[in-house]
Amino acid sequence: MAKRSSLFIRIVEGKNLPAKDITGSSDPYCIVKVDHEPIIRTATVWKTLCPFWGEEYQVHLLPTFHSVAFYVMDEDALSRDDVIGKVCLTRDTLATHPKGFSGWAHLTEVDPDEEVQGEIHLRLEVVPGTRACRLRCSVLEARDLAPKDRNGASDPFVRVRYNGRTQETSIVKKSRYPRWNETFEFELEEGAAEALCVEAWDWDLVSRNDFLGKVVFNVQRLRAAQQEEGWFRLQPDQSKSQREEGNLGSLQLEVRLRDEMVLPSGCYQPLVQLLCREVKLGTQSPGQLILLIEETTSTECRQDVATTLLKLFLGQGLAKDFLDLLFQLELGRTSEANTLFRSNSLASKSMESFLKVAGMRYLHGVLGPIIDRVFEEKKYVELDPSKVEVKDVGCSGLHRPHTEAEVLEQSAQTLSAHLGALLSSLSRSVRACPAVVRATFRQLFRRVRERFPSAQDENVPFIAVTSFLCLRFISPAIMAPKLFHLRERHADARTSRTLLLLAKAVQNVGNMDTPASRAKEAWMEPLQPTVRQGVAQLKDFITKLVDIQEKEELDLQRALSLQAPPVKEGPLFIHRTKGKGPLMSSSFKKLHFFLTTEALSFAKTPSSKKSTLIKLAHIRAAEKVEEKSFGSSHVMQVIYTDDAGRSQTAYLQCKCVNELNQWLSALRKVSINNTGLLGSYHPGVFRGDKWSCCHQRDKTDLGCDKTRSRVTLQEWNDPLDHDLEAQLIYRHLLGVEATLREKHRQLSAGPEAGPVLMGPGGGRCFPPEPPFGDGGWGLPPRGPPAFQTGATLPALPSSCICLQPPRTQWLSCSRYCRTSRRPIGPAQLAPHPRSPAASWSCRHEAAPHNALSPARCWETPVHAQLFTSVPLVGVHGLGLSWAE
Repeated sequence: MAKRSSLFIRIVEGKNLPAKDITGSSDPYCIVKVDHEPIIRTATVWKTLCPFWGEEYQVHLLPTFHSVAFYVMDEDALSRDDVIGKVCLTRDTLATHPKGFSGWAHLTEVDPDEEVQGEIHLRLEVVPGTRACRLRCSVLEARDLAPKDRNGASDPFVRVRYNGRTQETSIVKKSRYPRWNETFEFELEEGAAEALCVEAWDWDLVSRNDFLGKVVFNVQRLRAAQQEEGWFRLQPDQSKSQREEGNLGSLQLEVRLRDEMVLPSGCYQPLVQLLCREVKLGTQSPGQLILLIEETTSTECRQDVATTLLKLFLGQGLAKDFLDLLFQLELGRTSEANTLFRSNSLASKSMESFLKVAGMRYLHGVLGPIIDRVFEEKKYVELDPSKVEVKDVGCSGLHRPHTEAEVLEQSAQTLSAHLGALLSSLSRSVRACPAVVRATFRQLFRRVRERFPSAQDENVPFIAVTSFLCLRFISPAIMAPKLFHLRERHADARTSRTLLLLAKAVQNVGNMDTPASRAKEAWMEPLQPTVRQGVAQLKDFITKLVDIQEKEELDLQRALSLQAPPVKEGPLFIHRTKGKGPLMSSSFKKLHFFLTTEALSFAKTPSSKKSTLIKLAHIRAAEKVEEKSFGSSHVMQVIYTDDAGRSQTAYLQCKCVNELNQWLSALRKVSINNTGLLGSYHPGVFRGDKWSCCHQRDKTDLGCDKTRSRVTLQEWNDPLDHDLEAQLIYRHLLGVEATLREKHRQLSAGPEAGPVLMGPGGGRCFPPEPPFGDGGWGLPPRGPPAFQTGATLPALPSSCICLQPPRTQWLSCSRYCRTSRRPIGPAQLAPHPRSPAASWSCRHEAAPHNALSPARCWETPVHAQLFTSVPLVGVHGLGLSWAE
């Protein structure tokens, strides 16, 4: 069982930012820091005071994080970037918004004294004295202090204050991980209410000392406890008065915190098996659970539910069957061919997520060269006569158009060339398309042709395929290439207009050049010859794409599994130190790196036959290196063991914070299950005879900072996490339980015997009178209809984990121990009051129960019957399924 925390972050836009450049504008970008650790950098939007970013990220974090801060910066080419302002959201603030924080937040000034981070290790004791007790404070060490000097380090010392007396430690030069091991004593006076204050400072020779944070202790509590030792988080100085601030502008954000308690895989097997059975039965399933999920899912969470279901079924090898079932459900309620898959239904959202997960690498291969060409050419392209501005055209080759007609003509030629190149690239990519994507499109094509078999609807199967391939995959990627990882920066205004027009042309081709699409924008007429030719090309491509047989699909999947694509690849700079000589950025050597599920390899060029390998099983940590070590904040270290079992470290330099965190995330994800992962590490380097971070002279000394193996960025090619996806589905079902039951009651109503629930032991689950009466099972119901079951559970192992729903459950057991009649709650597991074993229950741990935590039952074998309404997942392994 593990607690998982993740943050969904969407940085939308800013407005009314102050001008930082002499031109009266700014070049703003955002840096996102979690507990003062930079993890995300947005693209720079040039020459504007109202930037639009529209960037989305999902970050997986340690549950103990404290805050997330958004810094708006102004990029400067010649000097250090200016700080415009920041927005800080604490974990407690996010926890009070279950649906997430969404809206505009005012930027506040960045006060250096409030930029506090790190922890300090203290030991506090109250010791008896001859006249009075004495307070002994031992200052041991600190870690991850804020860098206050330009070299990325600090010169920290600690000041301890109590009852008017002040004592200070020695100064540790150039370290953010100092060790002091110094002790101070103060005389405790009876009745003194003075607090003990421990402050960390950065010593400066010329200017004033910089504040690094403080910890305040209540002396009366120390008296009662007598001794206290641990790591204490440094806090900013709250006593400073708030200063009047000017208008620094606002930032529009969407931030959502999600905490999940993920249980062992076995706890989710009943739910997963139920969902898989529903998909395998398809529309023959009498319960139609997938249909119920769709009907009870709100618009706001439909995308999340679709993505989670899709990943769950991908992990089970049933993604194609799941999507096929959704296609059938969608076709069953569609009467007009021209409205097919146009709504944001569960089918549309699931297929959209499927293409992003399974087809992103394919998209990069097809679309990447065309997007790069558009960005490099930077041509002025415009087809709308009302928007043509000749003065913006600029030079284009040897001929510069001077009239509107020439601009329109040249623009049509440029767009036709880009569209033709894209369609040609698409036509040649049939074999490159993943087999599971082709097989899914084949199912979609067949289902639509069966639903609309008439001759007048002959284009409908093709339009159904292009509604996903072109309208929901290729066109969005053209309009926003950065969001699909095709480019690192947003397009400027001129390039954005070219991409928008190209996306419109692709949509016209995807719509099979219908008269309705032509009538919307008549000024797209110059592209019609290319569009008509593209329609023929696209239909031929789709015909070949869906022409895949089962054997060919299996062969392609087998071939892909033998040559698995790299998880990540790209050029990096490497430095492998031997502990001698200065470590400078110039000593790094540029190599090409490949990360697969087996090893991290690097060579001189991508095509080099000779490469060096670091086996993934040998990796023990992947962490950042502090800035002062190499003069760069974009260096990471990979700690691993060689074949002889010796510890080695490879230092890799990246070009920006985003690339750094992407590589760290990829390395951490593929090595998270390794044995022997480190819990601590040295963020510096061993230079000469000591570590540069903490100045310890033992090279094998334990690390001075904690590793962060669980801090990762979510990417489209992440490994599937089956347990987390099952937990997300379980939580969603619990949230819509009442609505789900009502929908099922409606399906079950009527003279015919509708679908009922069945337990694993073969017992039927029926919806007769629920036990809401006061006199027993024969009384009429006093509450909403519920399902009951007489299914007997199989025997459980002696240490079984049961999944508790967030409401009262009642169990009766065949092995007994006396207890009072109380429901399952914070510390009690008991039978239903009207059950035959009304005064007995299982013996269990007294740990608190809640909706998402397990309970352990040590009394075995356990045979239970569920006598009240149950969720669609198991309690003590009970799996429910729909049956006739």
